[in-house]
Amino acid sequence: MSEQPSSPIPRQTTVSLADEEAVKRILVETIFGLWASVNNLTRLRPSKRERYRVTIFGSARTQPGHWVYQEVKRMAEALAAMGCDIVTGGGPGLMQAANEGAEAANAPERAQSIGIRVKLPFEQEVNPFVEQAFEHQTFFTRLHHFVLLSDAFIVAPGGIGTVLESTMIWQLLQVRHLHDTPLIFTGPMWKGLVDWATQMMLRPGFELANAADMKIPRCVDSADEAIALIREHHVLWLAEHAKSKTAG
Repeated sequence: MSEQPSSPIPRQTTVSLADEEAVKRILVETIFGLWASVNNLTRLRPSKRERYRVTIFGSARTQPGHWVYQEVKRMAEALAAMGCDIVTGGGPGLMQAANEGAEAANAPERAQSIGIRVKLPFEQEVNPFVEQAFEHQTFFTRLHHFVLLSDAFIVAPGGIGTVLESTMIWQLLQVRHLHDTPLIFTGPMWKGLVDWATQMMLRPGFELANAADMKIPRCVDSADEAIALIREHHVLWLAEHAKSKTAG
């Protein structure tokens, strides 16, 4: 549905269900109206956010005991100890590792461990370390929820779903729908993705992006490097937060 109806049905006109074309136009008009309302509501932001939130994307297939699972858990634990809430897709694998790390953190104020799920044809339960869970019917609304909730994104190894999530954040930063939001790719698979995008999208005479777009994601090799980048941004966020409190 890419086009709005060219001639909206007058509000006072009664439409018979037998008039399929008119019914279709009313449905399309109503759906576009609902989208406009939702888009308008999502422009609203709290004047002060009390907690800094880091979303960690990653595979649902990586099992506890795998070294990557342990590294993601350690990374999330360090971020939570720093005072960050941890947001994931709420499922198993590296999502569970991140939520488990948040729970394990010995922080002065307990970090929230949040899961944003999507309904799938095969059941995937919320992992046991999620404290606050949300469930969406579509990937579209779920991805938008991540954007509304998060101050930074870390991308751990993952499959097609992780590619979808991370490239959407990359694109929103490219078109400046997101500002001052770190997007951190961890591990060699993501450096390979950025290298591929650079090679294929910046071909002389057939440019499909700008060179600056390839520098949006920060590619790091380890969890420790990702933690360091978040720490830098978190310090700036805390300073801005303190300033807004004083002004308020």
